[in-house]
Amino acid sequence: MKKTGNIFVMLLLVLALAACGQEKNNGAGPTDNAGNAGEQPETVTLKVGASPVPHAKILEVVKPLLAEEGIELDIIEFNDYVQPNTQLYEKQIDANFFQHTPYLEQFNKDKGYDLVNAGAVHIEPFGAYSKKIKKIDELKDGGKVVIPNDPSNGGRALALMATNGLIKLKEGVGVNGTVGDITDNPKKLDIREVEAATLPRVLDEVDLALINTNYALEADLVPTTDALFIEGSDSPYVNILVSRSDNKDADAIKKLAAALRSPEVKKFIEDTYKGSIVPAF
Repeated sequence: MKKTGNIFVMLLLVLALAACGQEKNNGAGPTDNAGNAGEQPETVTLKVGASPVPHAKILEVVKPLLAEEGIELDIIEFNDYVQPNTQLYEKQIDANFFQHTPYLEQFNKDKGYDLVNAGAVHIEPFGAYSKKIKKIDELKDGGKVVIPNDPSNGGRALALMATNGLIKLKEGVGVNGTVGDITDNPKKLDIREVEAATLPRVLDEVDLALINTNYALEADLVPTTDALFIEGSDSPYVNILVSRSDNKDADAIKKLAAALRSPEVKKFIEDTYKGSIVPAF
């Protein structure tokens, strides 16, 4: 009886070892969700927030490039400068593409965020527009001027006005100046701060509006021909891909950054925007 019991135990051990060996073999190669060997890995979906023009348009160019590498790009358009960063920080999206470095740095400082630069893509020279005058010398005393109300773009607008002789700023403030830093305003211009996205909408109501290029393009304004004055291509305000610190080294983010700096994107920017937007690579 004891001998029979030992034989039974040994038989169970043999069956268990055989099952383990079979299970190990089943996990030896690539599988799909059903466990079939040889299938390709699942496509990775990357959610990226962007301003409609030119950022979303540029992302459309890289969409097929990323598809070849197993990445499905889901482009989510925003018409403001706050939600793309907020949703990125809250992990509702994986990255965004709409802002320049000074804006990101100020936003992080104000909100206590740690969003990071994942790669420089292009420069959008900032410009001044008017529907009431054809050249800056025609700007009347007491004229109404609107600039963006966020600190980085507001300072940028004031610096551009100073460069073109409309105002003078405190020495050393550079692009960080505020309306309170104006030391000389010879034309007594009425300078008001407005949310960046609304600047093209109030253009008919003011004498001069300093507008971010992405919003100018959305309003069918061509910076190189319609702006009364504009930044040079050496502007430090490079538009960047932004991610979180916890996903900046993810393979999909790195592939997106590389695609945004590809020859295809460079050609698209140069052919489509003809100097209104300048590649930064």
